[in-house]
Amino acid sequence: QAQLVESGGGLVQAGGSLRHSCTASARIGGNYAMAWFRRAPGKDREFVAGVSRNNNATSYADSAKGRFTLSRDNTHYNTMYLQMNSLTPEDTGVYYCAANRYDVKPDPSQYTHWGPGTQVTVST
Repeated sequence: QAQLVESGGGLVQAGGSLRHSCTASARIGGNYAMAWFRRAPGKDREFVAGVSRNNNATSYADSAKGRFTLSRDNTHYNTMYLQMNSLTPEDTGVYYCAANRYDVKPDPSQYTHWGPGTQVTVST
């Protein structure tokens, strides 16, 4: 089973930027959709952004539109990135990457593969 590992979290001041990456240990390939979720303190896991199989389309939560950019490599499709700009304290949380064999869904229960998560803290 593919293992997902995130990197790129950390502490940043409001207005700053961070770039996450997620790498699958096995070759997921273009048959998997991948997505980023986050869990803010005291809240449920929420969808941030996702990319469809074969990189045909990306989608974003309203909170991410215009600030975050998701990309995935076009060779093996097993590395995904999330560039986060203009960060605010509301972006603080644990960021997870996830994958499923169907399509991008905002519901985390639709994903079969998860990374352990990486902490992002945005200070004022």
